[in-house]
Amino acid sequence: MRLFPSISTLLRRGLHAACVLPLLVVGTAHAQSWPAKPIRLIVPYAVGGSTDSTARLIAKSLGQRLGQPVVVENRAGAGGAIGQEIVAKSPADGYTLLFSAAGPLTVTPHIYAKLNYDPVKSFEPVTLVATQPLLLVVNPSLKANNVAELIKDGKAQPGKLNYGSFGNGSAAHLAGEYFKTLTKVDMKHVPYKGSGPALVDLIAGQIDLMFDVFSTAAPLAKSGKLRALAITSAERSSQFPDVPTMQEAGVAGFEAGTWFGLLAPAGISKPIVDQLSKTMNEVLTEKELRDTLASQGAVVRGGTPAQFSQFFLAEYQKWGKIVKAAGVTVE
Repeated sequence: MRLFPSISTLLRRGLHAACVLPLLVVGTAHAQSWPAKPIRLIVPYAVGGSTDSTARLIAKSLGQRLGQPVVVENRAGAGGAIGQEIVAKSPADGYTLLFSAAGPLTVTPHIYAKLNYDPVKSFEPVTLVATQPLLLVVNPSLKANNVAELIKDGKAQPGKLNYGSFGNGSAAHLAGEYFKTLTKVDMKHVPYKGSGPALVDLIAGQIDLMFDVFSTAAPLAKSGKLRALAITSAERSSQFPDVPTMQEAGVAGFEAGTWFGLLAPAGISKPIVDQLSKTMNEVLTEKELRDTLASQGAVVRGGTPAQFSQFFLAEYQKWGKIVKAAGVTVE
């Protein structure tokens, strides 16, 4: 029985180490020199939305901490697929990053028949920035004063209730479909080109209810133009402490909304990802950013790339099942 490795084994091990060591040194050196030029931050939405405004706050602070400008570049279209494809096909060198909301990452891949990238394998999750719930709001003339009464009325008259959304496949649309699945209430979906037109019709009584993003629905609910029945997060909002969560309102397991995250092209070196994640978590401690997100009903998250990867995959699978069950398609 041999107690010590042979000379040939030692030589092989030495050769392996000699090959691997330069790669490790090159990777570390590259990370230490990064960033050496401006960074593009691709946002797969048009200018002016909550994702864009959040991205610009992030870019400003991130650039200051990294010592290089972080330039926001809006590439909207095809449910976010255009912007995501740009990032997916960019060099994995840390100079092109993706700042996206949940929809383009977890919904678009399930409603578009063909994408020129793999929605899971093409990206390296870096940091989960924040989660943002939706508010279930109704026209004040609706008789239902709570979710239980809404469900009761909906079951008593199948197909009578209609709900609006800011587009097919949007967070608002899928929240409505999720609600239908869990409660067995038959409602008609009315898609709009944006939250604004949908809210105008909701206030006018043309539609009955809507799951809308907190930042646009909350002011209308506070003013009395709409009535908030529930919030879709797992916990209540400090801005609406009297409004129950959907689960508290009796819809077990209901949790929906949107979220913001920073991602990079797949294949990016681990040292750069780690540096990005560390810096992003520092950015998320800044008061201006936290106050802005809080005003939109968002909850700052942060965490490690591994935690974001796990969260992203779970969300991708969850909404894929809902899209399939609802038969959501692109018109």
